[in-house]
Amino acid sequence: MRLNPLPLNRPKQLKRRFAFGGLLQCAYDDCRGTAELKKNRYTYYHCTGYRRKCALPYMPEKELGDRLGQILKDIHIPDDVLAKLESSLRNDQNRIEAQTKAERDHLTQRLAQVRGRIERAYLDKLDGKITKEFWLARSETWNREEQQILMALEGLQQHSPDRILDGVRILELANKAYFLYVKQSPSEQAKLLRIVLSNCKVDATALYPTYRKPFDLIFERTKKAGWRARRESNSRPSDS
Repeated sequence: MRLNPLPLNRPKQLKRRFAFGGLLQCAYDDCRGTAELKKNRYTYYHCTGYRRKCALPYMPEKELGDRLGQILKDIHIPDDVLAKLESSLRNDQNRIEAQTKAERDHLTQRLAQVRGRIERAYLDKLDGKITKEFWLARSETWNREEQQILMALEGLQQHSPDRILDGVRILELANKAYFLYVKQSPSEQAKLLRIVLSNCKVDATALYPTYRKPFDLIFERTKKAGWRARRESNSRPSDS
């Protein structure tokens, strides 16, 4: 019997990952954007054209990256505005921490009172000063109150000032994002964009980004406050 030769173990070709892949959507027909390598050297992005032949031109990666950087310019918070916002957030943090401590102290005091009542009533029952029926009725109420206080304390324990600190970090990222972006490789630029964006439609001349929260709110605020115009006339990129 003739045996078939064993198949050769050929190395699998890894699918090439393009920096901005999965981030783009064609504004003409809502197809996803895709990329391909030309001459084994140059990367171009274009519409997949699944629905029809599309007017979106092929875009070199460098040119596209420069255009996408505009998205980060549009959420820039000037240094002076950033300082005011950070100060406000930190004041809020101090106020919240003071309120949380006061509430925790009040609940801890109340818990000690309830547990004291339970203990005294139990001793009174043992000494025959109160009936068993009275003890059961009152202890059920006190035990319920004790559990409610414990749940409230647990909720305060889970409250964390990290939410305020996260807000500060987001504001600082909006302040420095573009200046960081221009210093990075396309793959690192794409990572930064994915923090800020959930999607970005593109046509031959314009971008239509969908910002993630809370960068959508920062974008709307920058438009209303005119921060971008102030930045372009006053600020300069920093090395920090």
